[in-house]
Amino acid sequence: MSCRSVTKCRRTASAFTLVEALLAITILALAGSVLLLGTTTSLETAKTGMYSTIARGMAQQLMDEIVGSRYCELGGDPYQYPLGPGSDETSRQMYDDSDDYNGLRTKPPTDFYGIALGKDDGLGGQRNTLFQVSTGFLDNWQQEVDVYYVSEANLGTKLVAGQTSDYRVVEVRIAYIDPNLGRKELVNIKRVVSYVPTMQ
Repeated sequence: MSCRSVTKCRRTASAFTLVEALLAITILALAGSVLLLGTTTSLETAKTGMYSTIARGMAQQLMDEIVGSRYCELGGDPYQYPLGPGSDETSRQMYDDSDDYNGLRTKPPTDFYGIALGKDDGLGGQRNTLFQVSTGFLDNWQQEVDVYYVSEANLGTKLVAGQTSDYRVVEVRIAYIDPNLGRKELVNIKRVVSYVPTMQ
């Protein structure tokens, strides 16, 4: 093919064909999709990390509350069974020993005084509204506690109902209850506590 002028040949050589334009748009669309997918994955990973950090702090706070209490109530039986609060212990403020927490399920999570976490001031009151967690943020979160006896020979072995030992496990879980997807455990921490008889 011959060109009559240099200008016309340059215009022809620099023009895009329809196929080239469609190919370029397709490549850009694919690159954009990959970029958005990467961004979405990064955001989801950041959200999961944030939830995990919050849950771990909540679980540790509750664990400290539990193991900071007595092994058994004053004058009580250190080998009592079943474990759990007495009929007169209707709130966490009335719990006087660690086994009272067995079976605790609180949704949304609360502090020792029964005030929703994120709104409490740690002293039985509510914090300034400017420093409260967003309304509804913790509504689907749940605190869960189980206390049970374990074998003295293997502290990882849970004893069957009715058996007791000098060792108990306090297990604290924080779960997220999704209305559509169900329960997702965010953190699970365990601590072994033991009964040490006093010397007579």
